[in-house]
Amino acid sequence: MTTERAPRIQLVPDMPICQQDLPLDWYQEEFRPYAEEYLALPDRTPATVLPWMDSYIRPALDVLGPKTMLLAHYYMGGEIVKLVERYGGHIADSYQLALQAVRHPDKKIFVESAVHFMAEAIAILAGDDQQVWITNPKSGCTMEMMAKDFMIEPVFDDLVAHYGDDIVVVAYMNTSGRVKALAGRTGGAVCTSSNAKRVVSWALAQGRKVFFVPDRHLGEVVAGWIGLGPADLFAWGGGTTGSAQTVAGLSPADRARLDRAKMVLWGSFCGVHTVFTPAHVHWWRERGYRVLVHPECPKVVVDVADGAGSTSYLWDAVEQSPAGSKLAIATEGHFVRNAREQAARRGVDVVNLADIPAPGFQGMGCGCATMSRNDPPHLVAILDLLVKGRAPDLNRVFAGDSVSETTGLRERLDSAERAAVVRDARRSLERMIEITEQRD
Repeated sequence: MTTERAPRIQLVPDMPICQQDLPLDWYQEEFRPYAEEYLALPDRTPATVLPWMDSYIRPALDVLGPKTMLLAHYYMGGEIVKLVERYGGHIADSYQLALQAVRHPDKKIFVESAVHFMAEAIAILAGDDQQVWITNPKSGCTMEMMAKDFMIEPVFDDLVAHYGDDIVVVAYMNTSGRVKALAGRTGGAVCTSSNAKRVVSWALAQGRKVFFVPDRHLGEVVAGWIGLGPADLFAWGGGTTGSAQTVAGLSPADRARLDRAKMVLWGSFCGVHTVFTPAHVHWWRERGYRVLVHPECPKVVVDVADGAGSTSYLWDAVEQSPAGSKLAIATEGHFVRNAREQAARRGVDVVNLADIPAPGFQGMGCGCATMSRNDPPHLVAILDLLVKGRAPDLNRVFAGDSVSETTGLRERLDSAERAAVVRDARRSLERMIEITEQRD
């Protein structure tokens, strides 16, 4: 892995590595020596951080060789996307990340600086000779934390009891392998924000009631895109509240609405994307900005924006905008910060939709805190420990693993249970790929 391609995202001299340092006790025991060295560095500029990282990572990659691939999602904080690209890694959205093992059978070790469900999706599709490792297993997603399998399965069983084979599950990528397996068991599919319209249209064409798990806002947005109205949707609760709901416990009016609904929407959501409002859109548009938003934003925001799409859609829009363009983007803060820096080199003005310098508006902050738990010492540590044969088993990702984002405790299925999850979850992922890749 010593051959490097030209990075899409660039570090510049004296630019701080934008990372809120984690407390030392947040690191796994095996990672603490690396964290102590990092925290002792005098500053976070490339001139200081990169030589320290180089001293570990370049020798490690020389030993691990070209069969190793580094991965990161656009949302990762601490400039980790820039650092991963520096070492020849690959940056993508969740759909493209999930396909890496399939598209690169020659790669045998995948090291991902992203959230656990993204690494698990790779593991589900990976071959028996491919390993998936995550730099920080406690890196999670607030939406997925409100859509755990133990929350959804009672509701799923209840809906199946009432509607039988008329229920088909569409599982958003931001779910565990266990939830994706529910989609596979019903003949359903996984979707991402880049293909949700196509996947949901496919599911509805079967004439079955779609249980969309999660996100409520994306479900409402996609429903609007394909011509469904509020009467076609039933909003279930999310998290433990949703888990406690039952069909029998609904009022007669709500039960009638559920019976009529074409889509049942699990009620979890992305805390980052729910900060945006139509007022943000109007403020920036009045100042000549084109407003582009992620479809995890509330539907009222998507409806008034100039465009909506996945992280790849947003990134491509920035890269393809001519000099002089002005874009206001509604998505995770680290993504927008990186887009702004790169766009400025070409004379394109990019702002975060939530960052309005006027009374009455509250800024968004740095971005997704749980995703930002991947930082330089985590990347350094996992690669150095892999070479030494001492990488913690907690960082190895298998299908069906469930890791607490707060304690780091992991529940790992036995081989038979894991095989069942792989079988069903792979079906749902492969069906997504088939639907997405088919030609119109």
